[in-house]
Amino acid sequence: MVRIGLIGIGFMGMTHFEASTKLEADGASGRRKAIGSKLNGGEIVAIATRDAKKLAGDWTSIQGNFGPRGSLMDLSHVAGFADYRQLLADPNVDLVDICLPTDQHESVVLEALAAGKHVLVEKPIATQLPAANRMADAAKKAGKQLLVGQVLPFFPEFAFAAQTVRGGKYGKLLAAHFRRVIAQPNWSNDMSDFRKLGGWGVDLHIHDNHYIGLLCGVPKQVFSRGLLQEGLVNHVHTNYLFDNPNLAVTAVSGGIAAKGLAFGHGFEMYLEQATIVYDAGTYAGEWVVNRPLTLITNDGSAAKPELPGGTEWCAAFTAELQAAVDSITTGREAPELSGTLALNALRLCEAERQSIESGKIVDVT
Repeated sequence: MVRIGLIGIGFMGMTHFEASTKLEADGASGRRKAIGSKLNGGEIVAIATRDAKKLAGDWTSIQGNFGPRGSLMDLSHVAGFADYRQLLADPNVDLVDICLPTDQHESVVLEALAAGKHVLVEKPIATQLPAANRMADAAKKAGKQLLVGQVLPFFPEFAFAAQTVRGGKYGKLLAAHFRRVIAQPNWSNDMSDFRKLGGWGVDLHIHDNHYIGLLCGVPKQVFSRGLLQEGLVNHVHTNYLFDNPNLAVTAVSGGIAAKGLAFGHGFEMYLEQATIVYDAGTYAGEWVVNRPLTLITNDGSAAKPELPGGTEWCAAFTAELQAAVDSITTGREAPELSGTLALNALRLCEAERQSIESGKIVDVT
């Protein structure tokens, strides 16, 4: 069993904790492990937070932009630490799950790797390339896995699309467009200031860059237009340039939508023999699916495929954590969690910033 230590109990930390309760487990507690299950076991065995109330199980102050509010939690089966360094020193922890604000990622990741732990860190890996490079170098030196929680590939619509493209049943991917937009969030002090996050061109848009890299490979160049504020990208339209000149991929992302559009995302993917579309978002406080995931084929039909994954609000994060557990158990890094791919997604963000600033096509280096 992979024993997980969770650092940071904000909204994302709560999400990871709730998601972990649906993992396969085969430890001393014996919880949830089904007879004959082929999944690898994992569970959270320790948490670290400086908040005394949260450490005692009072998570009622936690609220995010999806899912339920926090509640009173039974933490009797979990070790609790007010100092995360005590968690890093705990020999019962194999994998450290870091759900701290982005500006704290580098220091805690480096300490965790130095302590001999594998690491799963929430996205983005960092807001600056030098920090991300130092983290990647430290993982290589320590001989430990550095996994990054770019959860988008685990959401059912995106998982289905990726599986369909890779499977080749409908031929090659010819073109794609991705959209991810928000109004400035007011539900979290940590999220409301774009400066802390590297701009929405990093914190939000890195999801698209990561998914595009996973689906199509990392582009060699980008050409972007958008909005720079204090040197940071807060809105971007990008054309991605690949070695294959016939592959056309674009994306729009940013944090300048009107208040009533709290969140919107979707995609169009054009394959040789099919088109896949999806469009949903939060409009005036209501989740609206403008177009559920639809597979349109050359015989003139349009079907709504059966989607993988569970129906719980945190199901995608359970799938993400299961992939992390599998990575540690087998020693084979899950492509969706690859630290290298996450680093390349940040490289794309920086190239886009340079392209907006210069008005030119920029190499992804």
